[in-house]
Amino acid sequence: MMQSIDLNADMGEYKNLAEQQNEIALMPLVSSCSIACGGHTGTPETMRATARLAQKYGVQIGAHPSYPDPDGFGRRSIEISHKNLLESLTAQITGLFELLSREQIPMRHIKPHGSLYNDAAKTPALAAIIARAANGTPLIGPPNSALEQAAKDRGIKFFAEGFVDRLYLASGALTPRSENGAVIADIDVRATQALAIAEKREFMASDGKLRISADTLCIHSDSEGAVETAKAVRTKLESASFLIRSFS
Repeated sequence: MMQSIDLNADMGEYKNLAEQQNEIALMPLVSSCSIACGGHTGTPETMRATARLAQKYGVQIGAHPSYPDPDGFGRRSIEISHKNLLESLTAQITGLFELLSREQIPMRHIKPHGSLYNDAAKTPALAAIIARAANGTPLIGPPNSALEQAAKDRGIKFFAEGFVDRLYLASGALTPRSENGAVIADIDVRATQALAIAEKREFMASDGKLRISADTLCIHSDSEGAVETAKAVRTKLESASFLIRSFS
């Protein structure tokens, strides 16, 4: 019996033409994308261009809000009040939603970016803020996390995510990017990890083994070899009778 799984990428994060071309090549290989909406990067122009590209290839769209930290690209935890964070996230999500509405494109999910994603996975108060800002829109996040619980508490759909190109800890957390090997370099290893997650099998972590269950697999568009990785992952999954299809 054929199973299905979503393949997603974080998009609209390019800073130059080469990175934009990389995203253009990656888009037709995924089934959903999360668009940066101004917290760590992203402008109305990049959001619109990315949304139109996704629509061209039938890729479902979500918002990718972050701590308001463009200087750190959202990859560091910052001191911010819960009130100000809620206001920022609401503004980011609403900005993309309104832009998509003008283009007559639906917004299917919300996935926090970077340190906000990692912090909310283990901090119920942060997870609750994200769930509140989502305003009923489904959330993507780590399985068995505070973010998943916050979604359940508000009656929001939650889709668990596994990472193709990131090294895990045996606890299920991601290895910090500051550590060597945190981003998996070998494309074959990435594809093997993707299949193991999809099949709910054990795979190697930095300090042991783990098994996770995921509805969607993420490829970071800014990881070296992202396009080649997407091709390898699709080949590996499809050879194992998986259909690449958005959870939407």
